[in-house]
Amino acid sequence: MNIRKMALFLSILLVAATGVFALVPPQTETAPQASAGGQTSYQPKFAGDPARSDAESGALGYMRVVIRAQKLYNKKHDQYATSLMDLVNTGSFTRRMAKTTERGEYNVGFKGKKDSYTLTMTPKNLDPEHRSFYADEDGVIHGDETKAADASSPKVK
Repeated sequence: MNIRKMALFLSILLVAATGVFALVPPQTETAPQASAGGQTSYQPKFAGDPARSDAESGALGYMRVVIRAQKLYNKKHDQYATSLMDLVNTGSFTRRMAKTTERGEYNVGFKGKKDSYTLTMTPKNLDPEHRSFYADEDGVIHGDETKAADASSPKVK
């Protein structure tokens, strides 16, 4: 008799579970859209994100951290850092960020003086989704998709 009750209980449980799953709509995954080059299209990381690719997003993020660290360093020492190692532990700038001039698909360029600095991010392959970037002590980031960016390049929005 116990086996019959157990079988009946399991049958009812199975029917109930099937009914519950029938009420839940299936989850659909949307595949990322591919651009003309066969790459997936970039999804902005925040409102107003000026990046055109994940690589650009990383490069711009790195630049923002350096610019912020330079502002803090200047405020504390009344001069700018003359090397990236000088910026370690200033703001969120880490030793790892200063260790190498390669940042993913970009190379970092830094020239520091006590009264000024320049920071560049040069892509390994310059194209519309991998622009070059430039910033100096004014903190404005400039970008160019056809040549190395400089102070005369358009501002990155």
